Amino acid sequence: MVVSHSVNNHKYFKERLESMGKNNVQVTDVNKDGLNSIICDMNPDLMIMGARFYQCCTPYMMGLIKKKFPELNMAALCFDEYPADLGMYFILNGVKSYFNMFEGIEQFKAGVAKILEGKEFISEVVRERIKMRKDYPMAAKELPQKLIEVIRCICNGFKKDEIADNLWLSERTVENYREEVYRCLNVRNLAELYSAALELNFVTEEELIFRHRKFTVKPFPKKQKKGNAKKSTSMSIF
Repeated sequence: MVVSHSVNNHKYFKERLESMGKNNVQVTDVNKDGLNSIICDMNPDLMIMGARFYQCCTPYMMGLIKKKFPELNMAALCFDEYPADLGMYFILNGVKSYFNMFEGIEQFKAGVAKILEGKEFISEVVRERIKMRKDYPMAAKELPQKLIEVIRCICNGFKKDEIADNLWLSERTVENYREEVYRCLNVRNLAELYSAALELNFVTEEELIFRHRKFTVKPFPKKQKKGNAKKSTSMSIF
């Protein structure tokens, strides 16, 4: 089973894999619940997902699939440049194989051959990213509803104290939740979080309309001093 947004290449993926000895190859671009339904119906022995399928959140989403289908053999495959640190998180979240064509065509071919044999393959670059850390990074946890509420507040411009006030949390708890969200979704800043939240439907554009009840515009407009106002040079025709 291949999961890819490259719809124009679906026929190529199917024909290519079948020529390599795989039968009953299905290629799809559906996601989330629709994808889970296909996995239930098809019960594939291997699922290959494009590393950019959910953008930076693909490792997180593949981790959720692994929790739902623990026996499923999964591989993440990338055809373009992709950060090695994000590649590392595929393995941390339970994906058995990861490889990137940009790391060398021979390694790419070796990776494809191994996963089609049911074996594991992790690119050397990703192995090095894991080894260089003193502590083994933690896998992502599924985000509970409370963290999704924090995400919605952040995306609507709420500050830390405003989130705490709105959700009846301490500011320290809000900070801990925010760190957990950033780690699980592999985002580094507010712009990336905003993009990820929209991609995963944690928040929709229609929901980006509410503000804290004590909302004020800052800085306040500067008051003009008397006598400094510019005289109008326009002429009235009346």
